[in-house]
Amino acid sequence: MMLSGKNMRRSHDIFGTYIYLYIDNICTISGNCSSTFVVSLSVSYLTVTAGGLMPGNKLACSSVSPDMNNSTSTLGVDTMVNRQLLLTYLYLLFYVTLSSGVIFYNKWVLSPKYFNFPFPITLTMIHMGFSGAVAFFLIRVLKVVSPVKMTFEIYATCVIPISAFFASSLWFGNTAYLFISVAFIQMLKALMPVATFLMAVICGTDTLRCDVFLNMLLVSVGVVVSSYGEIHFNVVGTLYQFTGIFAEALRLVLTQVLLQKKGLTLNPITSLYYIAPCSFVFLFVPWYLLEQPEMEVSQIQFNFWIFFSNSFAALALNFSIFLVIGRTGAVTIRVAGVLKDWLLIALSTVIFPESTITTLNIIGYAIALCGVVMYNYLKVKDVHAAQLPLDSVAERAVKGLMEKSSDLYASDNGNKSSSLGRSDSGPDTNNDEEAPLISSRILHLGRSQHSNQKSSP
Repeated sequence: MMLSGKNMRRSHDIFGTYIYLYIDNICTISGNCSSTFVVSLSVSYLTVTAGGLMPGNKLACSSVSPDMNNSTSTLGVDTMVNRQLLLTYLYLLFYVTLSSGVIFYNKWVLSPKYFNFPFPITLTMIHMGFSGAVAFFLIRVLKVVSPVKMTFEIYATCVIPISAFFASSLWFGNTAYLFISVAFIQMLKALMPVATFLMAVICGTDTLRCDVFLNMLLVSVGVVVSSYGEIHFNVVGTLYQFTGIFAEALRLVLTQVLLQKKGLTLNPITSLYYIAPCSFVFLFVPWYLLEQPEMEVSQIQFNFWIFFSNSFAALALNFSIFLVIGRTGAVTIRVAGVLKDWLLIALSTVIFPESTITTLNIIGYAIALCGVVMYNYLKVKDVHAAQLPLDSVAERAVKGLMEKSSDLYASDNGNKSSSLGRSDSGPDTNNDEEAPLISSRILHLGRSQHSNQKSSP
């Protein structure tokens, strides 16, 4: 029996929806926490494939003519998937290059041996002022995105505390460049999962477990070994970096607790629009007390293009993280961050000859990285245990869609009211508790198909 062009397109849409729902559930489970390298690559590949099969996208799967054979359609899908994968890899390369470049750029600007601008608070304030001005221009002038509904209560209880810790993390992190090398800073950043876990336990968003505690202990031992092997160890720089790490960890936990409790979702532009000006105000106080008395205009080497390009690179880094997460997922960008750290450690010895890496540095960092990987594995395991098995989720999605199709068939035979009643009260309530992300998509697809059938002759 031959299918018409409309029925063929409809079958492609249904098939694409099955694949999209199945893969989207995988990405949702894996994208909410860190993972190992293998899991991250799987998620990134499945996400790209899902983008190619999602109904409504102008890809080869949905635009295949009924007269084309299977080999031609398969070739078209493979070509499109290869293009999407290539674009994903380019985004990852763009993120790694920008992230590494901003770190090297900040080190070069602040170091007395190079550009000689030893004012980290001033540099951070320039970044915040530039980012806030660009965000204001994009929202208020170009109207690229709309600002969220912000009340004084939300701003006072959420934005101000988050901005304070955000400004502190940038201030202390940039100050560390004056005392310790880039390579050693990246090794100390392996403590970020430890700091985040401790802050989460203190704030009540996580529980203290023996297996996670042992992994955090392994990470800490690795960092201690790496610090012991550091030739140019500096106590002041190490304390600045530790303080910046814990301030960033507390900012992450507060963002989860405060913003999610209020139901706010901020994209990079709206985040900078609200947080950057507030962070600028917080930085003004320590700048006035610590750096302003030491600044003499006649001795400052101020180059407009240097600071403009440095601020623009920092702003572009925020947008690149958003693009990479949107195309791959949070898992992939964290794995890319680990690879970036190894790249930074290796390149820092070439760009900055004073950075010396010892064997004990590498051994300690490798031990810490093993603890981070094990911690990521435990988090992924916990998330999978808290979710439905993927097969049952996919089966429920398909079953719900088939029930909706049968209801639509019944509605065409004169039982429209009863079929719509079953679809709104039955599958929706069952799926809301177990798979809320799937239920809304199924109902949306069912309603769109129903409207298409009513409008078609």
